[in-house]
Amino acid sequence: MHESIVSVTSAHGVIPGFYVVPDLDNTWPAIILYMDAPGIREELHNMARRIAVQGYACIVPDLYHRYGTIRFDVTRRSEGMTSVILAAYRGLTDADINQDTAGVIGYLDGRAEVLSDKIGSVGYCMSGRFITTAASKFTDRFACAASLYGTRLVTDEPDSPHLHLSGIKAELYYGFGSLDTYTPPEYIATLKSHLDSAGLNYDMDVFEGADHGYCFLERATYNPEASEASWKKVFDLFARHLKQT
Repeated sequence: MHESIVSVTSAHGVIPGFYVVPDLDNTWPAIILYMDAPGIREELHNMARRIAVQGYACIVPDLYHRYGTIRFDVTRRSEGMTSVILAAYRGLTDADINQDTAGVIGYLDGRAEVLSDKIGSVGYCMSGRFITTAASKFTDRFACAASLYGTRLVTDEPDSPHLHLSGIKAELYYGFGSLDTYTPPEYIATLKSHLDSAGLNYDMDVFEGADHGYCFLERATYNPEASEASWKKVFDLFARHLKQT
């Protein structure tokens, strides 16, 4: 396994990223792992390693690079920390993420060991929105994209992702928890209705008894059954579209 901290150039500036790949002697399909609101931490790096073990080059860009270097110790999360996390999260726009995604794609295109013509993505919490808007923006690059307990996919704003699904070519996967107050039943139903209306190729799970953050080992809400079921769906999705036959 080869891993490193890399510098990705973009229209906004340099984006730090964690990059991991099985080895540098062969070629591997590429996955972008978009961070959740608490940001870059070893927990996300471990998830990227799990993806790489399955035969992928995986990169985790620091989406908060516009603010400088921000790191949250989420094991000591407090009300004050949560307010800072929310401020950082809400300061990001779809345009920011698309700009960053363009830089990351360019970085992957320049790696000799990466097969980047068709790429995949996975996002959690805030980045459930971002994998969707990126798939809509870069329609010819994303072959598949997965969102786990994605927030702000359905809002009252005119730029809400559920209103702009037409044209997405990627196969999509959405996983939610039935106890997640950020994604209540009406939110999920609205998203599903618009995915159906857009005629998209997608799969969706709502796991009974699972709450927000059910895939994160370090969260009190970690749910091993729901987590492993989602990991299987994600890896099956990646294999269908990115593995060479």
